[in-house]
Order: sequence, then C-alpha cells, then structure tokens
Amino acid sequence: MRVRANGVDIEVEDSGETQRPAVLLVMGLGMQLIAWPGPFIDALRAAGHRVIRFDNRDAGLSQAFPQLGVPNMMVESLRHRMGLRVRAPYSLADMAADALGVLDALRIEAAHVVGVSMGGMIAQRLALAAPQRVISLTSVMSSSGARSLPGPQPHVLRALLARPADRSEDAIVEHTIRFLRLIGSPGFTSDEGLLRERVRTATRRSYNPGGTLRQMTAVVADTWRADALKSLSVPTLVVHGKEDPLVPYACAEDTARRIPRAQLVGIHGMGHDLPPGVVDLMLRALLPHLRQTAGR
Repeated sequence: MRVRANGVDIEVEDSGETQRPAVLLVMGLGMQLIAWPGPFIDALRAAGHRVIRFDNRDAGLSQAFPQLGVPNMMVESLRHRMGLRVRAPYSLADMAADALGVLDALRIEAAHVVGVSMGGMIAQRLALAAPQRVISLTSVMSSSGARSLPGPQPHVLRALLARPADRSEDAIVEHTIRFLRLIGSPGFTSDEGLLRERVRTATRRSYNPGGTLRQMTAVVADTWRADALKSLSVPTLVVHGKEDPLVPYACAEDTARRIPRAQLVGIHGMGHDLPPGVVDLMLRALLPHLRQTAGR
C-alpha cells in the first residue's frame, strides 16, 4: 500500500496485527523492501511482532526525485575528503522523517526499529530525532558516519560506482550479481539460483540508479551524526559481519562505543548481506533484544 509520509509517497508492506508490538524494518542503499529475507520476517511474526517494511524514498515503488538531478559522486567524495560540505539533494534526517511518517500514517505510537547498512544510519537518525517513538534500536552492518572510520575495500568501491554494460535487464542483473558476490558472506553459502531470481525480481519491480546516487550522497554528507549518538538512551543492539568488505567491522565497534550501553554482536564469516546462516545468528541476538525492551 502507499502512504503519505513526511510529504512523500512511500510504499509500505504491513503484516497488520495491530495489537502486537511493531517492528519497523529500514532497508539499505538502493535496496527495496522485498530484499528482507522471508525467513527473517516469518521469525519476527512467529515471535509475536507486527512487521512493517517500506521502500525508502528514491527506491522501489516509493516516490523518486529525478528533478533533484544526479550527483557527481567523484566530486562529492573529494569534497568529503577535503572536509568541505557535501551537496546532497536531501539528507538522512529527511529519510528518517519519512520513516517516522510511516509510523504516523499507520498510527503506531512507538516501534522497535531495525535498519541494515544505510537503513541502520536512518534508524540512528530516527532514534535521535524522536527517541520516544523508538522502543529499541538495532543497527546492522552500519556505521556512525564518523570521518575517521575506514571505508570500503578499493575494489569494492570501484564496483559500487561502476555501471552495467547497458540498460538491458540481463546486463543490470549480471552487474548487480557481480557486486553482491563481492560483498557477500565468505563463511556462509548462498543459493545462486535464488539470488539471481531475487535480483531479477527487484530489477523488474524498480530500477533507479539515480536514486541510489542521491541516497549515497546523503550518506556521505551525514558527518555529524557520530557526535550526537552519545545522547541516545534507546536500548541498542549493533550487529555486524567481521568480514564485511563494504562497511568494515571497525564501524560497528565505533557505533557501539558511541551509543551508551549498546550491545555489540560480531558474526564471523559474515560480509555485507543476509544469507540464511547469517539470518539465524542475527535472530539469536535480535529476538532476545526485542523481548527485553518490550516494556519500554
């Protein structure tokens, strides 16, 4: 369904059990709500939760912003390295306001918020902006955004900024799969056929590379979130792969250090994805976290 959130049209999937505690899932850079693994959603529902997923602005079926132009990432990355202001079309704070608007549209007073990658950054922003609306925070394979932190491995960054050979569906699918293989979890097996099917389904549902670059610029521009995290009093779980080549594990250690009383769970063999084995281990930490904070 489509809701109006923060003045933006946002596509939402809601499991709909209004009497259950809500879990708001926030997806990462350029990814869509269908990227959340089915077994992960099923486990949350089986544990008694109402599960809400949505497409971030400029991704999936939510409102796109082509009128804002396509940022030059090489220029903006250089400005970031030089300590200059990054010129982003919108901010992660705007995207957090979208997420809060989803809760408003669904008349949810407060929710557990779980974000992966960029979604973890949006979740942090949401907790900073409206802590009374966040029962608990879970930041998965994400970062505080501090300038001093290591970035992606060079070959991964090149692949992230590369383009498909052409705009055909097959070229887009092959390009995406090559990148996902680079950042995948070396310690866990993934079903190649299922991965290809999911990528093709996502490509057919929506393909918006300009939106991904606008989101990426918002991530790069958000340089002062790190200092603000010390003010958080929301119960926080930080989960991260120890073999993450896109967002290194040091980013998780930094996030957990900055948020008071945050719990850090590192997963050996996990990269920057959610294969079945990783989902199982993540749930072992997440479900108790949700139970322990349910009374807030």
